[in-house]
Formats: sequence, C-alpha cells, structure tokens
Amino acid sequence: MHEASTKAQTLIEALPYFQRYAGRSFVVKYGGNAMGDEEAAREFAEDIVLLKAVGINPVVVHGGGPQIGAMLKKLGVESTFVDGLRVTDKATAEVAEMVLSGAINKALVSSIARAGGKAVGLSGKDGGLVTARKVERTTKDPESNIERALDLGFVGEPSAVDTTIIETATAAGMIPIIAPIGTGEDGHTYNINADTMAGALASALGAARLLLLTDVPGVLDKSGALLTDLTPADIAALREDGTISGGMIPKLETCVSAVEAGCEAAVVLDGRVPHAMLLEFFTARGAGTLISAR
Repeated sequence: MHEASTKAQTLIEALPYFQRYAGRSFVVKYGGNAMGDEEAAREFAEDIVLLKAVGINPVVVHGGGPQIGAMLKKLGVESTFVDGLRVTDKATAEVAEMVLSGAINKALVSSIARAGGKAVGLSGKDGGLVTARKVERTTKDPESNIERALDLGFVGEPSAVDTTIIETATAAGMIPIIAPIGTGEDGHTYNINADTMAGALASALGAARLLLLTDVPGVLDKSGALLTDLTPADIAALREDGTISGGMIPKLETCVSAVEAGCEAAVVLDGRVPHAMLLEFFTARGAGTLISAR
C-alpha cells in the first residue's frame, strides 16, 4: 500500500504541470551520442509517448554526428571540422542526408511505435518546413591578424520556418521526428546543426519548452555546482567571466535566441539520467538548467 500511495502522490504532484502544458508544444533535441545506448533510447521513446498521452505535443529533432562520421569513414570520405561544424561538400551532404533522414530517423520512429506511440519521420525539406541559408564563418590568421572567409560547403542554418506540416501531424495525433536537413533558396540541400534546428522550430511554434539533451547535468558554476535558473543576462555575464566555455556556448546561444524569439523557456539537461525529461517537466525540483526571460 505504501508503494501504491507513493505512486499516487507522484501523479498528484504532476497534475498542475499536466494542466499547465496541455496543448502546448515541447521541442526536444535528441543527440546522436545518446542513440547508441539501447536502454536509454527505449526510455527516451517512453517519455516522449507519455508526453503525448497527457496532452502535450512533443516535437523531436535528432542529431547524428557520430553516425555520419562512421558512414563517411566506411565509404572512405574524409571530413574536417571548423568551430564544431562539419565541412560539407556535395558527397558529404549526400551521406549526411542518407544517414539522418534514413537510418536514424526511421529508427526513432520505430522506437516510438514500440513504446505505443505514433510517429512520423520528417526532415526540414518536407512540406517546406525549413528554408536554409549557407552558414558563413571567418577565421583570423594568428600571424597577420587578417580575417578570411571560410567555406564550409553545404552547411546551413534556418532562414525561414513554416510549421504547417508539424501542426498537421500533431493535430492528427502524430509525433514529428525531424532530421536537421533543409533546402536553400538555391535548391541545394544543407546540413543544419540539430541544436540550431531545434531552437528555430521552438521559436516558430511558440513552444512551452525547448529541451537540449546533453551529457552534462546542465550549466555548472566554477565550483561544479548546477545552476538551475538563468536569464540571458546571467548567461552573458557567465560567458564574460569564463564560467561558460567550449561546446556549452553555442547551446546556450541557441537557448537565448529561442527564448527571445517566442519560446517560453529552454532547458539544458543530462540525457543520460533515466526519465530526466519527466523529472524536469513534472516536478517542482526539476533536473537541469532552465533559461527564461523571467
């Protein structure tokens, strides 16, 4: 009876959150590194199906960097990175689309189905969801201090988002699973960073939450303690004093951009923790770092 009572109390604690988020969209970025763990993938699918079952509209954007790298190696195609972005020539772009829109996307759709949900696999090319523009980067020569343009090839970022296909799918009871691929106005296919793609979709949908699953507990202070609530101003200060560095910087830039463009709040969360999404969304304690305008 005690165990049953504890379960009932947990559901009662979650009730206000069910009511608050009913009918709202949650955009979840699911990373390529997390996909290699079969048990974690099963738990992720169960969490997504549960969100849909309680009236929330989850939208999943997935990465796939490790899988793309493995396929390129298998095919003997060399690849290089600049500022964390894969330099993408035409051959690499074709492999990226094959892996992202094919094997990874359909594996996630199948996981959702096994967990009792209905998912539809999409990319930014479907239904005109995402129009991409070429990413432009510069680098500074350490000796001459002269900046020069870098050509990253077919690496893009969203320039426009039309959410019609997402809204149609969610209204039909489906869970959209989206590969970060888009078409440019020039007709070319562009590979888009999954965090950036998720942020753009969260902004366009006016999502209640943007969730970036990563491999750390969230944003940590200099002593290693978790920072649970941050504003864009807080993030700017933490970056200035060196508390935030490395790969966390572009993730938080995505969160700030989404919050400032219409997403209610963003969360950086440890995707390795079982059911961390549910702990974050449906408990007062939460489980990661929440970024909001307050």
